[in-house]
Amino acid sequence: MEKLKLRLKSEPVNRAKEISREIVEDLMGLISQHTTTSIERTVLRLFGITGADVDETPYVNIIVKQLEKKGVLETGAALYVLNACVHYHQEPEEIAKRVAEEGLDLSAIPMNDFDRINALSLELTQAAMEHIQSMKDKRDELLYETWSDPVRPYKYVIVATGNIHEDVIQAQAAAKQGADIIAVIRSTAQSLLDYVPEGATTEGFGGTYATQENFRIMRAALDEVASQQNRYIRLVNYASGLCMPEIAMMGAWEGLDFLLNDSMYGILFRDINMKRTLIDQYFSRLICAASHITINTGEDNYLTTSDAIEKAYAVTASQLINEAFALKAGMEPKYMGLGHAFEINPDIKDGLSYEIAHALLTRELFPQATLKYMPPTKHMTGDVFKGYAMNTMFNFVSVLTGQDIQLLGMLTEAIHTPFMQDRYLAVKNADYIFNNAFSLGKEFEISDDSFISKRAHQVLEQAIKLLEHTKEVGLMQSIEEANFADIKRTQTSGKGLDGVIRKSPQYHNPFEGAFKKLLKIETGYSEGGVW
Repeated sequence: MEKLKLRLKSEPVNRAKEISREIVEDLMGLISQHTTTSIERTVLRLFGITGADVDETPYVNIIVKQLEKKGVLETGAALYVLNACVHYHQEPEEIAKRVAEEGLDLSAIPMNDFDRINALSLELTQAAMEHIQSMKDKRDELLYETWSDPVRPYKYVIVATGNIHEDVIQAQAAAKQGADIIAVIRSTAQSLLDYVPEGATTEGFGGTYATQENFRIMRAALDEVASQQNRYIRLVNYASGLCMPEIAMMGAWEGLDFLLNDSMYGILFRDINMKRTLIDQYFSRLICAASHITINTGEDNYLTTSDAIEKAYAVTASQLINEAFALKAGMEPKYMGLGHAFEINPDIKDGLSYEIAHALLTRELFPQATLKYMPPTKHMTGDVFKGYAMNTMFNFVSVLTGQDIQLLGMLTEAIHTPFMQDRYLAVKNADYIFNNAFSLGKEFEISDDSFISKRAHQVLEQAIKLLEHTKEVGLMQSIEEANFADIKRTQTSGKGLDGVIRKSPQYHNPFEGAFKKLLKIETGYSEGGVW
């Protein structure tokens, strides 16, 4: 697709990216020296442990909680589970059941020969990595050999019934209507749960629980429609909150394509402790990068709490920080769905020029990224006619500026959960605009003295100032100052700080090394002992 160009000067762009890299680098000591209860649960899930006890508490939670109470989690959960496997000649899931049902104390089992433990660790790690690789290969085969990849901008719609089986009906209908991407909205406040429910669920509120079984069910349902239409349908869910790494692992395991995964979203919008979030996001992004899952970042949320014109620079600064975190985790730019939104008050004169300037700035700053563009929501009033016009303008800006992922605005946004017919109208609106304006971008030039060019440069300059200040004081202090989304958080506040554990010198997480080896990541930080 041809695109308009701002012709940004390389010096400020390079400056912005270098500062962002330094901001992230400053945090890598904290990240590398700590693990979290969720990361440890993820390791156990990668070893093949699933299931829950009679109270529906996942086995992985029971094991990690036991090791935490015994004061040995700093070494990592892997050692104690693998040692039990060697000692009893049983699989990890059998050991997990014994811990849950019999109260088996993993820390009390005599330590067996480390060579045997290490051999089992390598065997289980390799098996998990091979499965993740097979899911990645299957996606590539379906995308590029069996079916076809839809033309961008991809049409992205949501389903959110609370019942996974109802979601399947809604999702298949949307795909048949022309949607390219289906996002299953997560049940309200699931990001605040410090466990992932087991099995298929039917009682979510405002959305459907993100579980591994629900992922499997929806993946199969979309592949069924894809085979009928001979085009690949992408599946999205949410890897944020207190179980960010676990959900990333489940998404990789079941062949999801996109995961909402932001370095700061949980801190700002769910009041999850910033240390917990920053540590968890790194491991979750190692998983996403290794799996070729496209992350979607959440800068669009900034514009629900801040003014879209006054604080546009904070969106840009956050995008740059999110990119730097993703690069640090070995992620290729094409798997970065950096977020932004069409959220300027429609009553502002020349608002469309502002929107084009902001969209072009994002497009030009991240030329290889798979950008995600969000629809108007904040200023939707319930007037469906005006709302439909706003969504039409949104679709026009997207195709004009070369966006990649278009979350379609719904006719009844802000009134109720969309009807199937609302999705149909949203898809048809996008089809009409995308088709009629597909090559329009090559017909125009943005002059250097135009409002659009000047506005984009102004936002970039303001973003650099925020980044410079953030580098000076550190990202966590900058968040404490409410520089992002006008929301203030502190380093000791929020949920999940008690789940942050400093690694001992003997700490071992076999998957961290495996992912880094696969992604060719080199780091000067100690990651604990190697057996």
